[in-house]
Amino acid sequence: MPLWISFLPPVFGIVGVITVVVIAVLVIVLVTLRYTGRGRARSSGRRGLKRRFGPEYESAVACLNGDVRAAERELGERVRHGSLQEQPLAPEVREQYVAQWDAVQERFVDSPQKAVTEADALLARLARDRGFPDGEQFEEQLAALSVHHAYFVQGYRSMHAAARDRSGTEEMREAMVEARGLFEALVAERQVDPDRRRPPSPDSQGHAPWPLTTRRHAKGSST
Repeated sequence: MPLWISFLPPVFGIVGVITVVVIAVLVIVLVTLRYTGRGRARSSGRRGLKRRFGPEYESAVACLNGDVRAAERELGERVRHGSLQEQPLAPEVREQYVAQWDAVQERFVDSPQKAVTEADALLARLARDRGFPDGEQFEEQLAALSVHHAYFVQGYRSMHAAARDRSGTEEMREAMVEARGLFEALVAERQVDPDRRRPPSPDSQGHAPWPLTTRRHAKGSST
């Protein structure tokens, strides 16, 4: 018999002892279930955020120096943008955006910094036209984009930084290549195929490729 039971008043009798023991066990079980439930809810919530945000989840954790809880709070706040309805683009507007992006890529050869700045502004306008917050509030726009296009926002973030910092030419080029994923996702008539979420593979020299929606022939070319 446990020592603490011996201190119970005699009036309790065997029934009282059993009652106390049962209550104590129930309390322990309830407390255990409570903490287990919290742990499962936290684990389920974490899996849900990882599934929804993909690589953006790891990016948020890294930006907050590995503070997982702070990152999950931030991502949880972004989920409010989930009710945002993306607005369709008229065919002629879509064609204009595609032509503008191709033109910016061509200008990159002669003026990388200017081209990256123009591409950054172009993406901000495109996102606004699709119904996302205005690009003048970059963090708010990026937060909303991360809920709907989590696999592509890192490229936009990199290009936005490159447009404001003095980055090397190759860094700016890679930023534009990454940002191309978000551009295609926003300008597409349908949702981009998940298989295309991965960034393009580098070439044999380790440089990122330079994809174009429409390849334009060089001046003077006969083909």
